[in-house]
Amino acid sequence: MKYLSTRGLPQKKSFCDILLEGLAPDGGLYLPEHYPQVDAHELKRLEEVFFKEGYAALAFNILSLFIDDIPANDLRALCEKTYTEAVFGTPQIAPVRALNEGLFIQALSNGPTLAFKDMAMQMLGNLFEYELNRKGQELNILGATSGDTGSAAEYAMRGKKGIRVFMTSPNGRMSPFQQAQMFSLLDDNIFNIAIEGVFDDCQDIVKAVSNDLPFKKQLKIGTVNSINWARLLAQVVYYFAGYFQARKMSPREHISFAVPSGNFGNVCAAHVARMMGLPLHRLVVATNENNVLDEFFKTGVYRVRSSSDTHETSSPSMDISKASNFERFIFDLLARNGALTSQLFSKDIDAKGYFDLSAHESFKSIEQQFGFSSGTSTHQNRLDTIKQVFEAYHEIIDPHTADGVKVAQECTQDNEVMVVLETALPIKFASTITEALGVEPSRPKAFEGIEALPKRVVVMPANVQQVKDFLIDHVR
Repeated sequence: MKYLSTRGLPQKKSFCDILLEGLAPDGGLYLPEHYPQVDAHELKRLEEVFFKEGYAALAFNILSLFIDDIPANDLRALCEKTYTEAVFGTPQIAPVRALNEGLFIQALSNGPTLAFKDMAMQMLGNLFEYELNRKGQELNILGATSGDTGSAAEYAMRGKKGIRVFMTSPNGRMSPFQQAQMFSLLDDNIFNIAIEGVFDDCQDIVKAVSNDLPFKKQLKIGTVNSINWARLLAQVVYYFAGYFQARKMSPREHISFAVPSGNFGNVCAAHVARMMGLPLHRLVVATNENNVLDEFFKTGVYRVRSSSDTHETSSPSMDISKASNFERFIFDLLARNGALTSQLFSKDIDAKGYFDLSAHESFKSIEQQFGFSSGTSTHQNRLDTIKQVFEAYHEIIDPHTADGVKVAQECTQDNEVMVVLETALPIKFASTITEALGVEPSRPKAFEGIEALPKRVVVMPANVQQVKDFLIDHVR
């Protein structure tokens, strides 16, 4: 399997080459040159693998369709090392539970940092360590987080040989719990940089550094954000696992997923699974007040917003107005036209701040061809949904999951099961839960008193050169 850039770079690369690279040299994102196809017979076999052998075996079977430059026995061992009950708290790894006959939740937040990002980041950490050891190299990871990516990456990479993590985050815009998870890590290979701005400023810095190819090569810089294909690929697995469980639990004809979305990485993994042949009926994109994606799916206009127009909300991990993974879907929407994709993302957005595909034939059939629809929620919607779910089902959900539940409840069709992806445990957003229910959610013992721990973080303006200088000073 070879990989190509969404912006038309003619050179194709292997999985292990792009694993350590992140962005393509032309600024595009990597995708496989084709999606491996899973027919009905193979789907049945994968279902049997999942229920008989477990999640790690399913992960190996799916990842091996995309990875042919890691020996099969090594890849299997990496999957078995990653997806264990000890790490994820349950033998099912990503169990599905029913709230009612048409609304299910897939639990993805039982990992080390209590958020769905652990599902891919733990795998990515093991892949990085394996490949760096195999090549005798080091890697300096530069990332951006709006909340959960940072802690998931740092917990996955802490203590890993040959790896340093430099994680940018918007200063003061994460919950106190999220900040404590990251800033209390004092490992020698972990560096936290709080940027005076919003997440999009952090993401722009990461992209600017990645696009400086000589600097990137000199400092051996890679990325763990979902622009890294390996991370997105690991997320594809839990859609198969979720589908198999929902199909077993429900007699309804259709299985769909509602995905709380900010950077489009999570739901892009669902798109990949669907393109492979997983029979997902619909992919519902749930946004908060930063509803750039909802606007596109309703109008065909993708309008990037400025930092000043990016709202600070009670679902902060979705406070994003530049969905970097969206380029992968647009590339597929445009029949993999790299030149046009490059025009839209590197020229039209820079010049106008938006692009408009409303007249494009593929957009006109976007739900029929790709299954996408969307919705949005407000702070009050989230509070109401958290309260409703607690009163009806005696469960507490976090505000991002509440975004998904609210939108799912609005659009679930007859004879359809809507599986909402749980994005984090409620304790990560205790103030919103307390506002909605009047009680603080419980927290795992391992995180008691985390907010009071010593912290190490450097605050910087949104300045690319200052971040570069910090990297130079700390890469030994």
